[in-house]
Amino acid sequence: MNSKVKVVADATTGAVIVQSPNNPDYGYVRLEQSRTMVDDNGFLKRKVISTLLQGEMKDLTASGFYAGQELPGTICIQESLEPFNKKNPERDLKIAGETGIVCTFDDAPIYRKTVWSVSANAEDVLIKHDNVDELRAAYASKSSAISANTSFDNIG
Repeated sequence: MNSKVKVVADATTGAVIVQSPNNPDYGYVRLEQSRTMVDDNGFLKRKVISTLLQGEMKDLTASGFYAGQELPGTICIQESLEPFNKKNPERDLKIAGETGIVCTFDDAPIYRKTVWSVSANAEDVLIKHDNVDELRAAYASKSSAISANTSFDNIG
C-alpha cells in the first residue's frame, strides 16, 4: 500500500544534497513516500508525504545519496502539543488547509512534523483537533464567497 521512501533531487538545481543557507556545514536531503491514508470518515486517499533528512554536509555527502534512491522504512507524521523547535515554534504549527487557521486541542496549538524512520512498522502519532466549529465556519464562508462571485450566465 505504501511506496518505498525515495530520495528526491531539488526541482530547481537538481542537487540531491542541499546546503543550508544559514550554515554551510549543514544541509539536508529531501525524502518522499506515497502512502495510503484513511481519514476520520473512512475515506481512503493516496498522499505524498515528504521530509527533510538533516545533517552535517560531510555526513550527508559520505552517505552517497542519489536521486531516485530507494530507502527502507517509513516517513511518519508526528504531532505534539509541545513545539518541536523552541526557538521557532511557528515553523511546525498544524494549519488547516488554505484557511490559515491553526488546529488546536483544548485551546493549545498542535505542532506537526514529518520524520523518516528506518522501521517499516513505525506509526504516525496524531492528535485530533477539536476546533471543528471554527474550521467549518471558515470553510463555509470561503465556499459562500466563491458561490457569490461565480456567474453562470455564459454557460452553454
